[in-house]
Amino acid sequence: MSTSVAYLVSIGVHPRDIGPMVTQYPYVLGMRVGTMIKPLVDYLVSLGLPKKILARMFEKRAYLLGYDLEDTVKPNVECLISFGIRQEALASVIAQYPQILGLPLKAKLSSQQYFFNLKLKVDPDGFARVIEKMPQIVSLNQHVIMKPMEFLLGRAVPAEDVAKMIVKCPQLVALQVGLMKNSYYFFKSEMGRPVKELVEFPEYFTYSLESRIKPRFQRLQSKGISCSLAWFLNCSDQRFEERLHGHYIEAESAGPSFFMGGKLELPGNEIVSEEEDESDDEILYRRTVSL
Repeated sequence: MSTSVAYLVSIGVHPRDIGPMVTQYPYVLGMRVGTMIKPLVDYLVSLGLPKKILARMFEKRAYLLGYDLEDTVKPNVECLISFGIRQEALASVIAQYPQILGLPLKAKLSSQQYFFNLKLKVDPDGFARVIEKMPQIVSLNQHVIMKPMEFLLGRAVPAEDVAKMIVKCPQLVALQVGLMKNSYYFFKSEMGRPVKELVEFPEYFTYSLESRIKPRFQRLQSKGISCSLAWFLNCSDQRFEERLHGHYIEAESAGPSFFMGGKLELPGNEIVSEEEDESDDEILYRRTVSL
């Protein structure tokens, strides 16, 4: 037991989290480091996952340590690659949704890929990009997925444009239709913008209407500034103020790269798009794993 605990602490697990881990998954105390824990850690590190992030994953989901490396983890990683997930994206996919390593993955991916192609007009390559950005979709109910898509189609957005929006911002498929309606009607009635701007920047729907979209749009109106959705939404409050006062000039980006983890719940329908004073590993972990 002491060997297992010592090894977990050595890779970054906080000693105070050992107790909760044992409570959640007591089998960890009987696992041999050399034949069970370390090979799994080494393999995940070889995929590009830093030990610091693995430690955070294990702290909250100790059962991950029980996934069989040869029979479950490696076959699932190979399955992801066979469905078009790029090697360089594997670490991000696992960090966002660690449970993907233990799912009956081939069946789930096959079903969702067929559904996305048939109903949403997203081709296999687009589906792979969707999984890279939001791997939780492999477990998301297809009925849930269709609701926000039907809303967009009902607003006369062409099916091919809806497909583009999904690939660019997969989080659309998990949004509540009620929130989308409110944001859409504000976009049309108050902002008076063409729908093509939503196709270009579908991330608009992921921002809070009351705390970000409305107040920032009102600031733009008061100053008589005309700009794209990305220009005034895809930035921190500080950067937005700098832009308003002309203290910061940059080329417009295509929008934030969205990664979600944990349960399929959008935290406050808000996006944090800039981080300061954090290491690269901490930023990756915070942005990709909602533990």
